[in-house]
Amino acid sequence: FESATLIARTGSVIADLPRRLSREAALVDPAIRVRDVATVEDMLSKELAGTRFNMSLLVAFAALALVLATVGLYGVIAYSVSQRTREMGIRLALGAGEPEVLRLVMSQGARLTVLGVSFGLAVASGLTRLMQGMLYGVSPLDPMTFVMVGVVLALVALVATYFPARRATRVDPVVALRAE
Repeated sequence: FESATLIARTGSVIADLPRRLSREAALVDPAIRVRDVATVEDMLSKELAGTRFNMSLLVAFAALALVLATVGLYGVIAYSVSQRTREMGIRLALGAGEPEVLRLVMSQGARLTVLGVSFGLAVASGLTRLMQGMLYGVSPLDPMTFVMVGVVLALVALVATYFPARRATRVDPVVALRAE
């Protein structure tokens, strides 16, 4: 059996299109059988289903990675602040204000953020060559994508740093000095 594909453009949706196509094909040759009538949108949707699924997985894993990075950075900064409770108490007792303590902890988080984002973007620029086949309409080293990713990661990291920094400003100097 030979098969062929017929693509027909219509001005609107035709309810009985398969029957009409069968009738017109029978006028040309009674042996022609019309099967699998579908819109181009349906065919395109079926063709791209695997790619959409892969991209959905990639987005889900990227979101999970962002959450894990946020929680990890929060944990590191929170642990660092808890280890430096005595230092924060001494600073506050000697007259450092809340803004100075906040700035101290935030600068530590900012340094870690700059280091992590720089390293991550450098590694990503090397790994994009492996993912080149999955990219559509974007070059592997698209500057806008790299800038936006860097900005989003930096903002998330600074927000994760803010909460331990705020807690550090609320250390009671007397309690901190009596600890240990």
